[in-house]
Amino acid sequence: MADRKCTSQSKRDLVVTRAGILTTPKDREVAEEDEEDECGLGIEEFLRDKNMLITGTTGFVGKLLIEKILRSQPDVGKLFLLIQGPNQEAVNKRLRHEIINAEIFKRLKEVHGSSYEAFMLSKLVPIVGHLEEDFLGMEEKVHKDIADNVDVIVSCAANTRFDERYDVALNTNTNGALRLVKLARRCRKLQVFLHVSTAYVNGPRTGLIKERAFSFGDSIAREEAMATHSQEIPPILDIGAEAKRINDALEGWAENTATPRMKELGLERAKIHGWPNVYSFTKAMGEMVIGSMSNDLPTVIVRPTIIGSTIQDPFPGWIQGLRMADPLIVYYGKGQLNLFTAEGKTIVDLVPADMVINAILAALVRHGSSGVAGLNIYQIGTSSINPLRFDELFNHCYEHYLSFPLIDSEGKFVHIEKMKLFDTLADISSYFSIGENGRLKKAKDMHILRKLSVTYEPYTSYKGRFDIANAKKLMKRMSRVERSNFTFDVAAIDWRDYIVNVHIPGLRKHIISGDAS
Repeated sequence: MADRKCTSQSKRDLVVTRAGILTTPKDREVAEEDEEDECGLGIEEFLRDKNMLITGTTGFVGKLLIEKILRSQPDVGKLFLLIQGPNQEAVNKRLRHEIINAEIFKRLKEVHGSSYEAFMLSKLVPIVGHLEEDFLGMEEKVHKDIADNVDVIVSCAANTRFDERYDVALNTNTNGALRLVKLARRCRKLQVFLHVSTAYVNGPRTGLIKERAFSFGDSIAREEAMATHSQEIPPILDIGAEAKRINDALEGWAENTATPRMKELGLERAKIHGWPNVYSFTKAMGEMVIGSMSNDLPTVIVRPTIIGSTIQDPFPGWIQGLRMADPLIVYYGKGQLNLFTAEGKTIVDLVPADMVINAILAALVRHGSSGVAGLNIYQIGTSSINPLRFDELFNHCYEHYLSFPLIDSEGKFVHIEKMKLFDTLADISSYFSIGENGRLKKAKDMHILRKLSVTYEPYTSYKGRFDIANAKKLMKRMSRVERSNFTFDVAAIDWRDYIVNVHIPGLRKHIISGDAS
């Protein structure tokens, strides 16, 4: 056989040559696997000339994804970016201000020099759009242009508030996913649809949590009740009935009471079905919708755990906004949180953002190249292979702040103590009621503690470990060069070095104001 380049197209041709015909998707998958170890996934080659629609583009994950695509494959086609705004002029301004001028793109600026802006404008196409609206809020002409020209759709947008109004969260995280899949099914050239979810759609499952899909009607509470042979089996989860429940409630509520009552309803419905908050509940329903429509479309769901700052790419420590674990780290460094409700041995399932991006691109190319329809789930996290405990996290934080303390409002170095961890708030109250261990220095500190304890309770006592078997298989299919350029080898993370020398310095540079460094 003549020499050939290891590209996605050549692998497909080789399958045809060997087998004569592509008889079944399984045959095609097996034939490809023979070659992947030698050739890799062909990530850069696959991205060449591809037109992509990306949502959530002004967010943390979205920006990193755009940056990595443009830097690793400058010959990518058009990146259509769905951006919220009242009109085209507004989204054009957001494109320049929040993406083109963002610090995360400084390596691209170095590469392209004076032609940087022209390069970006030649690749990035801002589109007025809203996940919450029919047809994604697009104009009819734009919607048709997307359907005619897009090869790849990546869904990064989500409402991540734990205490969001139920109607808002469902419309974005569940119905928004439905609207995107409907668009995907209209795209005549589409090779793959990828949705970024969260590993915490699994709710309070315990043990090793497999990378398995949700089906319509699945309910964590129902699953647990059946597993324990409970006499009371909760009802199946009916997404349509949940939407009707919301509409009926809104019709009966006064406008000035709708927001708090809708938040209460969301939390109530989430807990009835076994999820800790409205975010993970509506994201799980979004996965159900996507899975139900993936039979004739190569579909990928990537479930990251707690996303932290970048560990190396495009540079260490970049972060946008306080991520899930970061308020604890910041309050601790400011001297406002020296005790907390968390079991010390509980795992903080943290994963650097650039590893999440690399896993997204690898999975996208893997299934975009194969052309095999169906749903594929990838969890990306560290709890099952390189766990970081809460007590270890705070020990690393203590080491950093002891050497490099923050400065308070009076210009003095903030003194911190080692974090004390308690199982419950009641245990903390008991601790303060004994002898001269006294009380918190400021009343607001207790308020912060209570608020954070309630918010983080589902995660500070989490018993599950997320299986990443599919992600590990994916890494094995990558070439040595790809594993270097697109690594998501979470086993290689040195947690002390990452927390002390990368993550907290990143928070200090990009998030914390009034810093000493």
